[in-house]
Amino acid sequence: MKDRCEDEITLRRTSRQGAGRPKKATEPEPPRIPRVARLMALAIKFQEMIDHGEVNDHADLARLGFVTRARLTQIMNLTLLAPDIQEQILRGAVAPESSIRLVVRWVDWASQRQIWRSASVKTSNLA
Repeated sequence: MKDRCEDEITLRRTSRQGAGRPKKATEPEPPRIPRVARLMALAIKFQEMIDHGEVNDHADLARLGFVTRARLTQIMNLTLLAPDIQEQILRGAVAPESSIRLVVRWVDWASQRQIWRSASVKTSNLA
């Protein structure tokens, strides 16, 4: 004689979003902030942290951010740009980070501005 064991298991059906249902009206996504603008804001924040004594130096920031010291230096060099160039970047001027690093090499802000103008920089529609 075979013994049968029967258990009842209730399964819950999970609804798949969008399967046979009309899509809900959603708000349009906000415009994407360019990566260089986010790095510029980060560099400014890091400099404030150093100025207020929250961290000792760039090495501390690199350890906290899990990045190399070299990468942190690249980010922090953005604070060496002329203030008007920094503002343009924060307002959405889009340029490759490698091009911006070429501008940072120049110590003189007038030279930076000249190179910045000659670079192909386009402005996003953030502002």
